[in-house]
Amino acid sequence: MKSAASTAFPVSREREKSAALRFLRRVYQAILTSRQRQADREIARMLHLNGDVLTDSAEREIERRFKLGA
Repeated sequence: MKSAASTAFPVSREREKSAALRFLRRVYQAILTSRQRQADREIARMLHLNGDVLTDSAEREIERRFKLGA
């Protein structure tokens, strides 16, 4: 027969794991959100420099920069 103390440790360990995973997911999501905002700002800046008009050449330049990571 198991005592209450012997079953409490695995439950506590699982809660710690779950909390750690939730934390890591939040950190990962924050990084993705930050990078998306940075990309959005860069596109807005490029469009502003192009007269706030999305031309074929501006679209190609945006695509080139983000595909190559330049």
